[in-house]
Amino acid sequence: MEELNRLSVADFKSTQKFPLTLVLDNVRSLHNVGSAFRTADAFAIEKIWLCGITGRPPQREITKTALGSTESVTWEYAATTVEAIQQLKAAGYVVVAVEQTDASRLLPDFRPVPGQPYALIMGNEVFGVDDEVLALCDAAVEIPQFGTKHSLNVSVAAGVVLWDFIGKLLSTSA
Repeated sequence: MEELNRLSVADFKSTQKFPLTLVLDNVRSLHNVGSAFRTADAFAIEKIWLCGITGRPPQREITKTALGSTESVTWEYAATTVEAIQQLKAAGYVVVAVEQTDASRLLPDFRPVPGQPYALIMGNEVFGVDDEVLALCDAAVEIPQFGTKHSLNVSVAAGVVLWDFIGKLLSTSA
């Protein structure tokens, strides 16, 4: 790890995190869950919420793609995504769905406020973010796409959105 200039798990746990949380809303693929953990570690975000049918560690398929990040990233389970959102809102988070809706804004146009914690809701691979969950969100963002498909894999979308949010947060703090 030293040659790669990587933090140990203990050091990672004690390092300052970006005020971002991923909420996985009934994500069915354990590989996507593992990838979300790996992405959360890469971007040093605060936490992942695993909601509803979303698989929880330890499971072989999650471990395979997470590459140890289930040990470094803080996570919590909620029986429903609504329950997680209620807790996040009570803690002062702005809740943002990553979803194509009538009211969604293109990701490049969304400007996170420095210091404000955000919870990013990632939906089910087939059905997206549940309508009941969307109704509780403060905003929705969508990733511009230019091909014949109009969706990205949930783990890819999480990486794109986290990269965008963190880039914007870092540029406003410089």
